[in-house]
Amino acid sequence: MRLIKAMVTVAGLTLASRVAGFVRDLLTARILGAGPIADAFFVALKLPNFFRRVTAEGAFTVSFVPLYSHVTQKDGEDAARKFAQEAMSVMISILLPFTILAIVAMPVVMWILAPGFGEGTTRYDYAVLFSRITFPYLLLMSITALIGGVLNAHDRFAPFAAAPIFFNMTMVVCLLATELMFPTAGHALAWGVTIAGLVQLIFVWICASRAKIILVPAIPRLSPNIKQLFKLMVPGIIGAGVVQINLFADIIIASFLPTGAISHLYYADRLNQLPLGTVGIAIGTALLPMLSKAVAAQDEGEISRLFNRGLEACILLAFPAALALGIAAEPIIMGLFRQGAFTAGDGHITAQVLAGYSIGLPAYVAAKVLSTACYARQDTKTPVIVAAMSVLFNIGMALVFIFVFDMGVGGIALATGLAGWVQLGVLWQILARRRTIQFDDRFRYVAPRVIGASLLMAIVVYVIGDGLHDYFLADGIERVLALATLVGSGGLVYLAVIFATKAMTWSDIKSYFRKPSITS
Repeated sequence: MRLIKAMVTVAGLTLASRVAGFVRDLLTARILGAGPIADAFFVALKLPNFFRRVTAEGAFTVSFVPLYSHVTQKDGEDAARKFAQEAMSVMISILLPFTILAIVAMPVVMWILAPGFGEGTTRYDYAVLFSRITFPYLLLMSITALIGGVLNAHDRFAPFAAAPIFFNMTMVVCLLATELMFPTAGHALAWGVTIAGLVQLIFVWICASRAKIILVPAIPRLSPNIKQLFKLMVPGIIGAGVVQINLFADIIIASFLPTGAISHLYYADRLNQLPLGTVGIAIGTALLPMLSKAVAAQDEGEISRLFNRGLEACILLAFPAALALGIAAEPIIMGLFRQGAFTAGDGHITAQVLAGYSIGLPAYVAAKVLSTACYARQDTKTPVIVAAMSVLFNIGMALVFIFVFDMGVGGIALATGLAGWVQLGVLWQILARRRTIQFDDRFRYVAPRVIGASLLMAIVVYVIGDGLHDYFLADGIERVLALATLVGSGGLVYLAVIFATKAMTWSDIKSYFRKPSITS
C-alpha cells in the first residue's frame, strides 16, 4: 500500500493548500470582484504559470524523475546528485535570460495573449504591469520543482506537496496588506506571486538540506545525462505547451467577451481544481517515481498493481466530485463567493462555467494516470500527440459554442470538459493496443460500486439543493449552513454506500495511515 500512503500524504497536503487557496480566493472575490483589474491580474497570474507548467512541472518533471531514478539505480546516489546539479545549472542559464527578455517585451506578449483587451485600456495597462511583476515566479518555481522532483524520487513527498500552502498564505498576507502597502488589490496579488515563489524555494531547499540532499548550481555542462534529458524533454515541452496553449486559447477567446469573463473562468476553475488538483497531483506525484522504479526493475506485477491503484483512486475520488460540482454548481458558487464585489450575476455565470468544467473532471484525472504510465517508460511522445488532438477539439468546439450557439463564457468551459474525454479515449485506445491496460480483480470489484454510490449521492445532492434554493440566495449564516448541509449530506451518503458495499473498508483506511518505512 506504499503508493496509497504516498498519495494520502500528497493529497492531504494538497488539500490543505487548496483550503488556503480558497481563503485567498474568497478574499480576492470580496475585494477584487470580477472587474477589469481582476481580469488583468488573472492574466498576469496565468502567464508565468503557463511556462512553469511547460518547463518545470510539465516536460521537466516527467522527463527528469524517471531519468534520475534510472541514474540512481545504475550509477548510485553521487552520480544522481551530480546529474541534478547539472540540470539545475542548465535550467538557470536558460530561464534567467528568458525571464528578463519576457519582462522587457511584455507589451508585445500581452498583445498576443489578450488581444481583446485593447492597447491603452485599463485591462491592458494593468495586465502588462502585473505580468512584469509576476514573471520572475517562473524561474523561482522551476528551481523549486527540480528540488521537489529529487525529493519525490527519494520517496520524500511531503515538502514539495506542502510548498503551495506557503504560496497561498503569502498571497493572503499581501492581499490583507493592500491598504497599507499597495495601490490596488491587483498590485498586492501580483507582488504576492513573486514573493511566494521565493518563499517556496527557500522552504524546499531547507527540507532537501535536512534530508542531506544538497543541490547547488555549478557551471552548466552538456553531459550525456543532460543530453538525454533534453531528448526526453523535447516532446514533453511540445505536449505540455500544447495543453497550456489550450488554456491560453480560452483566455484569448474570453478576452473578446464582456468584462468579467476571464474572472468567471478563474473562479470556476479554482473550484474545479480542488478535486482535479488534489487527486491529479497526488496520483501523478506519487505514481511517477514508483512506476519508474518498477519499470526500471522490469517488475510487471508491481507495474500492474500501481497502475490499477492509480485508476482506483481516480474513480473513487474524481467521479463523485464531478457529479457533485456539476449538479450543485450554483449553490456552491453562491454559497462561497457571493459577497462584496462579487455579485449574484457573477455567481450565476460562474456556476455555468463550473458545470462545464466538471464534465471533464474524471477524464482529466484518469488521463493523468495513463499519461504517467507512458512517462514512466520514458515515452513522452504519445501524450504529446494525444494532447494536440484534444487541444484542436477544444478550441474548435469553444468557437462553435460561443459564436454559433451563443453560449458565452460557459461554452469555453463546456468545450474544455468534453476535450478531456477525447484525450482519455484516445490514450485508452493506444495503451489498450499495447496491452498496458489490464484491470485486476480489486479494480473490477470497486469500480461499479463507486459508480453506484456516486449516482445515489448525486440524487441526494440535487434534491437537497433544490429544497434549500432560497437559503443560498440569503446572506449571513443561513447561506453557510445551507452549503454545509448540502455538502455534508452528499458526502455522508457517498461514504455510507462505499462502506456498506465494501468498496472500501476500515482496514483499508487504517493501512493508509500506518507509518511508512522511510527510504532515501
